[in-house]
Amino acid sequence: MSSTEGEGTPAAGFIDRARDALQALRPRATPDTIGDDETGILSMLGELGASLLDSSLATSDVEDTLNTLAAQYGRADLRVFVLPTIVLVEDPSTSPAQTAIFAAGQYALRLDQAGEVERLVRHARERTTPPAEVVASLSTIRAMRPRFGSVLTVTGYMLLTVGFGMVLNPTVTALPVYVVLGVIVGSIMLVGNRVATLSLILPVLTAFSVTLLISLLVRPWVHDDVLRLVAPSLVSLLPGLTLTIAAVELTSGQVMAGASRLVYGIARLGLLAFGVYAGITVAGEPPAPTSAPTQLGAWAPWVGIALVSVGYYLYSVAPRRSLLWILYALVVAYSAQLLGNLLVGPELSGLIGALVVIPAIMLAGRVKGSPSTSVMLTCAYWLLVPGAMGFIGLSEAAAGTAGASGTILRTFGSLTAIAIGMVLGAGLSRDVSAIGREWRQTRTRGRTDG
Repeated sequence: MSSTEGEGTPAAGFIDRARDALQALRPRATPDTIGDDETGILSMLGELGASLLDSSLATSDVEDTLNTLAAQYGRADLRVFVLPTIVLVEDPSTSPAQTAIFAAGQYALRLDQAGEVERLVRHARERTTPPAEVVASLSTIRAMRPRFGSVLTVTGYMLLTVGFGMVLNPTVTALPVYVVLGVIVGSIMLVGNRVATLSLILPVLTAFSVTLLISLLVRPWVHDDVLRLVAPSLVSLLPGLTLTIAAVELTSGQVMAGASRLVYGIARLGLLAFGVYAGITVAGEPPAPTSAPTQLGAWAPWVGIALVSVGYYLYSVAPRRSLLWILYALVVAYSAQLLGNLLVGPELSGLIGALVVIPAIMLAGRVKGSPSTSVMLTCAYWLLVPGAMGFIGLSEAAAGTAGASGTILRTFGSLTAIAIGMVLGAGLSRDVSAIGREWRQTRTRGRTDG
């Protein structure tokens, strides 16, 4: 089903007009003035760097990519400096030295856009595409309209909520709650992300609203913890991916970038925890369950992973024919975490998960017809990162629950373990690829000499 179905209905036309009207409230990117850039290489590197940052890549990876491209285009002398919201490219060959500044982080790219950006980088590296063509292609990618309409986008968020809820192995009565909360929060996100003023208070407002709804109307009939009911519906607001990238950057020596992301992620968690605390304060402390809730069972997380893959495909507008590859990445990530749990315990299971999933996805990216590795990695990171655990820990601390500090410490320990696993996995993939490339080149030279 595509978003073009039913375009003739008055309701669909009204939704499309309202969506286009709300675009006026979104912040608009202003073109960067960089002076006389005759070759366009500075513009190309800066625009590519900003797009890669908006694709949720770590600054260390973006910097490596830009330096590789600069060398490919014969400008290894260019100096590149990348922060989470800015890219600087300096040309020391001019007098005085010319510095181009490019803003990033104004809004995140969808999965289909992130995949196109990675494909564009790969083509530029292989074919040395003219810089002006690269910049024009980036403008086209950023202007791409989503394939799915509002209804499918909210449906995708609902499936994400139910899927992540099932990964937590909830009770049967929690499932309809996840459905309702997914529709409510998905609708809020659809509007809030297009209104700059509302987006500033979106974490607090959303967390407060769903907590109040759960505490007053749902909790008396659903025998499950309030935070376990609330956390899956806030999946798009949880900064788990941000915190993990921050840990990777700190581990890679990117102190300024990692520290700024870490502060932002903690602040985001604090806003969400405050919203939950305010909701519980207004509604009153929910009564403790009289009996232990009966959970679905060990099969629930696997069904949840399938739902999460479909939810990602719809909500994040993944590239066409990428659904099975997203499911592959999620299954590998979750299976590796289960293996890590058996080998080293739950706190370090993320290390094994990241160490296994990155080479597995890099290998899958070589298969013809597979989407870009950034698409699969982004989805896998969301399953690896313990953003929900940190959110629950901070919410419990705000409410004065015993054992909250232990949850917070375990969260940051898991983040560190995942970051180390990601660094090791990425390094292992690069080393194996370099060895294989050199092996092929040696064989080619041997045949030529013979």
